[in-house]
Amino acid sequence: MSAKNDTKEEIQMPISRRAHSRPGITRPQHHGLRPIAHALSAWGLVLAAPFAHSQATPEAGGTTPPVSQVMAPVIITGSRVETSAFDVPYSVEGVDVGSVTNESLRVNASEVLSGVPGVVVLNRQNYAQDLQISVRGFGARAAFGVRGVKLIADGIPATNPDGQGQAATFNLDTAERIEVLRGPFATIYGNHAGGVIQLFSRDGKGAPRLRAGLLGGQHGTLKYDLGAEGEVNGIGYVLDASHFETDGERDYSAARRDQALAKITLAPDEDSKLTLLASGLRQPFTDDPLGIRWETYQRDARAVEQVALDYRTRKRIEHIQGGATYERRFGTDRLQLTAYAGERSVTQYQSILKSLQSSLNHPGGVVDFDRSFYGFGARWIAERALGSGHLTVTTGLDYDRSEDDRQGYQNFFGSLLGVKGALRRNEIDTVTSTDPYLQAVWRQGDWDFTAGVRHSEVKFKVDDRYIVGINGDDSGSLTFRKTTPAVGVLWRATPLLNLYASFGTGFETPTLNELSYPANRGGFNFDLKPSHSRQAEIGVKAYVGEATRVNAALFQIHTDDEIVVAGSEGGRTYYANAGKTLRQGMEVAVESKLGRTLTARGAVTAMRAIYDEAFTSGGTVVPEGRHLPGVPALTAYAELGWKPVDGLSTAVEGIHRSRMFVNDLNDEHAAQSYTLMNLRLSAEQRSGPWTITELLRLDNVFDRKYIGSVIVGDRSGRFYEPGPGRNLFGGVRVSYSY
Repeated sequence: MSAKNDTKEEIQMPISRRAHSRPGITRPQHHGLRPIAHALSAWGLVLAAPFAHSQATPEAGGTTPPVSQVMAPVIITGSRVETSAFDVPYSVEGVDVGSVTNESLRVNASEVLSGVPGVVVLNRQNYAQDLQISVRGFGARAAFGVRGVKLIADGIPATNPDGQGQAATFNLDTAERIEVLRGPFATIYGNHAGGVIQLFSRDGKGAPRLRAGLLGGQHGTLKYDLGAEGEVNGIGYVLDASHFETDGERDYSAARRDQALAKITLAPDEDSKLTLLASGLRQPFTDDPLGIRWETYQRDARAVEQVALDYRTRKRIEHIQGGATYERRFGTDRLQLTAYAGERSVTQYQSILKSLQSSLNHPGGVVDFDRSFYGFGARWIAERALGSGHLTVTTGLDYDRSEDDRQGYQNFFGSLLGVKGALRRNEIDTVTSTDPYLQAVWRQGDWDFTAGVRHSEVKFKVDDRYIVGINGDDSGSLTFRKTTPAVGVLWRATPLLNLYASFGTGFETPTLNELSYPANRGGFNFDLKPSHSRQAEIGVKAYVGEATRVNAALFQIHTDDEIVVAGSEGGRTYYANAGKTLRQGMEVAVESKLGRTLTARGAVTAMRAIYDEAFTSGGTVVPEGRHLPGVPALTAYAELGWKPVDGLSTAVEGIHRSRMFVNDLNDEHAAQSYTLMNLRLSAEQRSGPWTITELLRLDNVFDRKYIGSVIVGDRSGRFYEPGPGRNLFGGVRVSYSY
């Protein structure tokens, strides 16, 4: 071995403040808040909320406040029990995936998360490296996969114990909703700092039905899917299989992907529920076009650097997993159990030059591993009266483990490039995480007090089996421990206006990949430490009039020992800890029903993310005040939807992102700001048991040339991943009930 690598649209509002805060109330799910565009007007609506209430509420002795047509979704992320997002002291959004994906391909999470404030989801147009997702600036440095954000699907982590996740495993064909938690209370989910993105699949309900879809578009894009769902004799089922393929927007970016999911729900008795899950993802081949240099981008945004073609950079992925969740009620208390296991196999051909692999300490240019993973969780939720209030206590334990049987090979054989050559790495990498936690919510009159604490212990171990010549035994282990508390308070100022504040601490360990490449030697990078954060947030959640909902938050995050790219050697990147960083920002989201046929949604996030202390990286001093790379200072989303008649809807979307720096010094060409416009149209017809839906979508209407994402700190200067030009796709979906 050598240095190592690697919801429904309308529901009624509670009729009084007492009903609004009463424990145990659950509300139907509906459209999650997807954002509108302008911060100043949103804050104006917030400030107007108390006046709107006073005008709409009858005089003393009158009846109820007005019924809002746009309600907050029911969420469980953060509280771990069903709660209205209006009633929690932190920023969390619920997105009704079903309503959104009726007008999309259902391939990438970027199709449904673009309108969530504080979240930047970048489709890299590179299926070998997954989406680039950051939350309040955390995760922007990830060169591949998702970093700094916890991903969960149906209670099962899609993030490894070391903090590296794969959003590609999310199945949007069967998804009902996605919940996005940001800020201090995200830290009670363990080893990450930025946030939590949790997907929930539909339960099988109602009459059995079959469905099929066929969609296509430019650049050889094709997707077809088949599914069945319903309920028979008390057993619910959801089955889905899909195939996606594309030649890619850029040269050398073709991909094929097959996905499948099966979900079975049943009630062993009147007090319990059992859910069985199985899913798989297969990408038999995926071209990797890499990033490109600024000069290449200026010449041809669809181009690929020659090194990718020479070494035929590509990736193969196979992923399968299964799990079960069980919930049982004991009066007002609940026991929840989760267990899962799976396997993941990856082979990746990289572009590391042949000349750099001459040393026996070099692990080669082909990554090949087979991963087995499993875990379990147990949670007890108790509800009790306490004084004149109500107390909910949740205590639990999460255990997660992954083991990689990892090899590395040269990416050449003789004069042939891009083939598997000599073995240069052989090891077993094991990461485990053991996390007990406790949460409590006390509701007392118009006040809610929330607290949580989690203790995380993350262990890394490498068993080196490649000891050849000067390449000695690089086996080793590391353990990181951290206790992360969070507290919050919410005040119901009026039935239509909630104010809140929260504070928490968090930590983020290095990933195994970041630990495995120290400078100038093999083994662990023992100098690399976890980053630690302190997060504070204040916010307001309000209903304005009868048809508008507004969420707004101010946040500040201090981080010590931020993990950054320190340098590159032999084609490998190694990492170091910076000093202090500071993130300060504002998020505003609005959802409004503008009469009978029009709806508007939007969000804006303004953030200042800087290094708050000078540090040395790769022998170069990075001065205080430099901007964190990969983090736009301003993002905005706006959508205006029109539904003139039942069965026909259309919408226009606008997306804006300000420039993004690509390195710590901010001295390379930044990815410039851009604004995109998208159009969509869908129609639905029903005839007896048949439902037919047609959709048409045009993205980037004005064919704007722009850089969609950046590879932070790329030492080869290939920072830039161009976004797609004008794209048209459409298709049809058919459902038959019997």
